[in-house]
Amino acid sequence: MDSTRIAGPATAGRPAAVVATEAVAVVAMTVVAVAVFVACLLLAAPAAGQQDEADFDRARANMVRLVQIEALINGPATGVEQIDPRILEVMAEVPRHAFVPLELQPYAYGNHPLPVGHDQNLAAPFLVALMTHLAAPQPDHVVFETGTGAGYHAAILSRLVAKVYSVEVIEPLAHTATRTLKDLRYDRVWTKAGDGYYGWAAQAPFDAIIVKEAVDHVPVPLLEQLKPGGRMVIPLGGAFGPQYLTVVEKSADGSVSRRRVLPVRFSTLQGGERT
Repeated sequence: MDSTRIAGPATAGRPAAVVATEAVAVVAMTVVAVAVFVACLLLAAPAAGQQDEADFDRARANMVRLVQIEALINGPATGVEQIDPRILEVMAEVPRHAFVPLELQPYAYGNHPLPVGHDQNLAAPFLVALMTHLAAPQPDHVVFETGTGAGYHAAILSRLVAKVYSVEVIEPLAHTATRTLKDLRYDRVWTKAGDGYYGWAAQAPFDAIIVKEAVDHVPVPLLEQLKPGGRMVIPLGGAFGPQYLTVVEKSADGSVSRRRVLPVRFSTLQGGERT
């Protein structure tokens, strides 16, 4: 964690030692709460291939409740005690299980990451919710994301904004995500295989950018493609050092500010020697 302070209004002007101690307590409480809840979900989960839509509906409702609980618990560290209700409504509708392999579908709604192949993971629901909330999506926004992965986060975003442009560096994942999103009729998402570091200049500028891999600096091409007044949510840090989920805001005059939100651990942004 930041040795001086943890970002967020709840910590402003407070001694670093107090903030760090409270942050450790918050993380400990989160681990306990999440472990208990997830254990209950896993014990109740039907075997692969035995679920019906009612099972998935109940599991999604449980997932959303857990996201709300975790947001409240982590609120002192993140400055976000309540996730935008629009985001929660969408997460209660988008079928997360449709974006993971069949054998993992019974566990699709637990608050943990899930592998989707090629050493890539579907992020935990709370992290998806938090990153989306921090991006402050609006119905008329055009959003860019790196790391399409299985396409789940793009599906969430597509229910909140006008257009989503998503880039995935691993071609087989990009093709699978494109097919899944098309089959599920998420028509506001455009995907392609490529290096997300360079954005999608032909579709820029973007109201918001979500980067889902760690990089040790803010990519200049993405910053150039961010609209004045826009936000970028990005894990900043190297492969082996600390990483922090960070909100980068670009003001109307083009100046840039950063705010650390939460320590995280992401795989690094692939495609070049940049971290």
